[in-house]
Amino acid sequence: MPTPQLETERLILRPLAMSDAPAIQRHFDNWNIIRHLSTVVPWPYPADGAETFVRTQLDKISAGEEINHWVLVLKGGDGEAIGNVHFRPRASGAKGNRGFWLAEPYWGRGLMMTEAVTAVNDFAFLTLGLDHFYVSNAATNEASRRVKQKTGAEFVGFIELAHHDGQTKSEKWIVRREAWLGRRLD
Repeated sequence: MPTPQLETERLILRPLAMSDAPAIQRHFDNWNIIRHLSTVVPWPYPADGAETFVRTQLDKISAGEEINHWVLVLKGGDGEAIGNVHFRPRASGAKGNRGFWLAEPYWGRGLMMTEAVTAVNDFAFLTLGLDHFYVSNAATNEASRRVKQKTGAEFVGFIELAHHDGQTKSEKWIVRREAWLGRRLD
């Protein structure tokens, strides 16, 4: 299924495009973001890191891999990507099915990432009809943990996953359809 555009109160989640590479490069080349990510992400972030990343993701999508990749754009803004959410419905690795990041200038502005994750959870359960999926975060990443807690994820335990800040302990969470739909009806 092609990645659909999603909307929240303050955001448009639109499919990743090659034209997003400059904004991703500008925002993502930031230790405060990278330190909580797995060591799969290169650091120091190369000058062509975002271009390589976007091209690789678009190639995977074109090849039919099951991945949905959105950039976050402020409604009424200039259209610049300020973050990213990806969702791999059938992924089975330690990192789980969904990942996200938000540009540092937008941290602490309320529930922006929670809005984005809510839209993606709706897509996973209401559009794709999934029963559950898994997510993870570095154990030291309190902001990511709070997003998971606010969006109904259930903590299931710890896993080992190397992160750039030296952390190898990650939290693993499950998001269940039944619990999600129950929250949406409240």
